[in-house]
Amino acid sequence: MNPRLSALHPYPFEKLRRLLAQADTPPAHLAPINLSIGEPKHATPPLIVAAMQDAMGGLSVYPPTKGDAALRGAIADWIARRYAIARPDPETQVLPALGSREALFAFAQTVIDPDAGALVVCPNPFYQIYEGAALLAGAQPYFINAQAELNFGYDWNSVPADVWRRTQLLFVCSPGNPAGNVMSLDNWKTLFALSDEYGFVIAADECYSEIYFDEADKPLGGMQAASLLGRGDYRNLVCFSSLSKRSNVPGLRSGFVAGDAGLISQFLLYRTYHGSAISPVVSRASIAAWNDEDHVVENRRLYREKFAAVLPILGPVLDTGWPDASFYLWTRTPYADTDFVRDLYGATGVTGLPGSFLAREAQGVNPGAGRMRIALVAPKQQCIEAAGRIAAFLSRGAAA
Repeated sequence: MNPRLSALHPYPFEKLRRLLAQADTPPAHLAPINLSIGEPKHATPPLIVAAMQDAMGGLSVYPPTKGDAALRGAIADWIARRYAIARPDPETQVLPALGSREALFAFAQTVIDPDAGALVVCPNPFYQIYEGAALLAGAQPYFINAQAELNFGYDWNSVPADVWRRTQLLFVCSPGNPAGNVMSLDNWKTLFALSDEYGFVIAADECYSEIYFDEADKPLGGMQAASLLGRGDYRNLVCFSSLSKRSNVPGLRSGFVAGDAGLISQFLLYRTYHGSAISPVVSRASIAAWNDEDHVVENRRLYREKFAAVLPILGPVLDTGWPDASFYLWTRTPYADTDFVRDLYGATGVTGLPGSFLAREAQGVNPGAGRMRIALVAPKQQCIEAAGRIAAFLSRGAAA
């Protein structure tokens, strides 16, 4: 067996399952409401379903590792429209992927040299794939803690120079998971300067980029920042995106990587052996999704309605407000996050996710401790019901 497997931590939802097994049985008259997992629950747009149904003939052929040319073109067109930048070259700067999760993991296996004492800098809290990808590639993660006073951003200058010298890969997530914070152009400028100085690659996870609340204020993307800063070759930058959240198709497993052509070339070489290729059936459905924005605008409207309905209920009892983007609330808990999530479930049937499960102790603290992530993915009425139960639970004695 691969000895590196023993370094992996239990996944947050396995920890949650064990935690809830210790809870009291929720009242029988309260239907359970799960707000712990970021799985979109809105309906898949009919145009995507129809495109997939019309493409079933594609099951009879092997898909190309590089992806369908029409899909690469559609992705390149979308990037140019969305970020108001020059169209990336679909031949050299775009590669379809089986969702961002698969691509993030595989990319780390491509760029890391495990014989060089490699470090991978990860945000903390973080999407657990970053850590697992680093460990299984033979590197060690170095965690940089999110700071509430920086809008849950990071003091990049706090990372010691000897850490940067060993860093081969940096993961960033914007809009962030779990806080929904968006990186500024100044943040990107700092990271690009550090990448130029120390030579590490930046992997930008942007799977929440299309869940925001002001149609006139779209989250800044990594390729957009690079273009604004005169880095049109996207050197040492690869961005990852997905249709899962944008188009409510988590089961489609469709996304892309885009950026530095040299890195994309090496990633394609890796994937030739890795065996990750998108079927023509998924490609047709993906093209339909990337070419249509109406369903995405409607998707944002549904999330905006849920936040507008829930926040007046939770605001008086929890220190939460609108995130910059994404569909999460990242709130303090009145006592230990694990105990609070357990007690909340036992009393109300509502499931959140302890913040400490999304982070590691680094520099003496776990930056997720004392927080809970709430995913507003359930139907609006369920979210309102859940918020009411949480507020009533807090008013009964667990006051924030």
